[in-house]
Amino acid sequence: MRIRKGKIDEVDFGLLLQKNRSYRRFDQDQPIDRATLVELVELTRRCPSAANRQPLKYAVVCSPESNRRLFPCLSWAGALTDWDGPAEGERPTGYIVILHDQTICKDPSFDPGIAAQSILLAAVERGLGGCMFGSIDRERLRDEFSIPNQDAIPLVVALGVPAETVKLETTLDPASIDYWRDAEGVHHVPKRPLSEILIQW
Repeated sequence: MRIRKGKIDEVDFGLLLQKNRSYRRFDQDQPIDRATLVELVELTRRCPSAANRQPLKYAVVCSPESNRRLFPCLSWAGALTDWDGPAEGERPTGYIVILHDQTICKDPSFDPGIAAQSILLAAVERGLGGCMFGSIDRERLRDEFSIPNQDAIPLVVALGVPAETVKLETTLDPASIDYWRDAEGVHHVPKRPLSEILIQW
């Protein structure tokens, strides 16, 4: 839901979750501006934090030159072994680098995951999409952007206007959970059925 001046506009949260997929191909002709990324950080600033310590910081990246430097620091789609990541023209137009200030606390608990998911949900609600990355060349990223040693790099969120279709489907084979692409380029994501994940006590 969206709250504006005391009024609540209903949003179909189930639909929002369905649309919040890991998008890996984007329309580079529709760039994200810095103000939009800062707005996403401002929303995320209000999220819960373990013991309310709030050890996370955020760096927003959206200039073509900075995007070019950040892109090779990420590993794309490990299950698609014949794909090296999006080609020029299909790459993210913005990034939010989530940093953990270790001088505030040594363990950020679940804060990075909460922050990344919140960023992505807010992005989808604005017609954007993204993908969170834990597979990062952290030393390269640290060197490229002169990130202080006190700041760990738990996650990076890549963002843009999606240029691919992602389809969810239920798998009945626990061994078949790798995502894949069909001949038309549709990205298929198998999900375990409710009957497998819901424990009866």
